[in-house]
Amino acid sequence: MNGFSIVQWIHIVVPVLLYPVIAGLFICLVAAFLDLGIALSEWWHLRRALRPVSLAEVERRAHRRIERADILTRTSPMLGLMATLITLGPGLTALSNGNLNLLADAMLTAFDATVLGLAAGVMGFIIGRLRRRWYEEALGRWEQTS
Repeated sequence: MNGFSIVQWIHIVVPVLLYPVIAGLFICLVAAFLDLGIALSEWWHLRRALRPVSLAEVERRAHRRIERADILTRTSPMLGLMATLITLGPGLTALSNGNLNLLADAMLTAFDATVLGLAAGVMGFIIGRLRRRWYEEALGRWEQTS
């Protein structure tokens, strides 16, 4: 085939995705740390709060916050895997050309991206589980006082 093939197009587009994916990873990591702070504040307020005016509003807020942690739990490892695979392509090409320095750089980036994605995902998972328990306990306590 003389024209520009789809495989050549993929080889051009996929490496361009690396920087947005890494930016997404850092956003996930920052979001995880921010959510950790928010979760600690929530825990403090849920432990001390008297029965709220609207249990439905508390349930909606709990659903949104748990959903945010679930999204973080799922997307962070996916972005880490994407960054890993994107960097392994040039790394394997470097290996076939005998360029071990480029291979080492690609492997380092791949492993770093994996660790960042998993770290943010683990934080999101723990925050989501704790929030579920905290809101269930608080709602149960408030429903008993009704």
